[in-house]
Amino acid sequence: MLSQHVLVLNQNYEPINICSVRRAIILVFRGKAQIVEQAGQEVRSIATRFPVPSVVRLILYIRVPQKRMVLSKRNIVKRDGHQCQYCAATHATMTVDHVIPRTLGGGDTWENLVCACARCNNIKGFRSLEQAGLKLIRRPRRPNQVTFIRLMAGGVPDQRWKPYLFMD
Repeated sequence: MLSQHVLVLNQNYEPINICSVRRAIILVFRGKAQIVEQAGQEVRSIATRFPVPSVVRLILYIRVPQKRMVLSKRNIVKRDGHQCQYCAATHATMTVDHVIPRTLGGGDTWENLVCACARCNNIKGFRSLEQAGLKLIRRPRRPNQVTFIRLMAGGVPDQRWKPYLFMD
């Protein structure tokens, strides 16, 4: 239970990180954070009881540098949710495809790489989307801080996090 994930919010309720229940309880005990959402369980010591937090908010504002995800095949597939961006297949072997092929001037960027099943990748080949007759389900984007947190946690492990991750 002490290793479960807890969402950490900045003073302005901006999601900034994920920590363990143990770390969150230490932050609350030291007066550096307050519990915003409880998980419904508690941790007991000899003298006191602590509610297990699901979401904590820091008391002081912390300036957090923008985290940069490494551009890799694994992170492209994670960003796209293991779903082909052309046919929406999820149970096929996934590859990474250049929306604008390198031969036509496309580069290796977050905005030009998408997850694609092997079948759609073969259909598209080195052609443009129009030439191959394919359409993207979602326009590829560079992941932001909230996307980074969702990927770190493997989705949204607790429904109480949704309002803070702008998912309502």
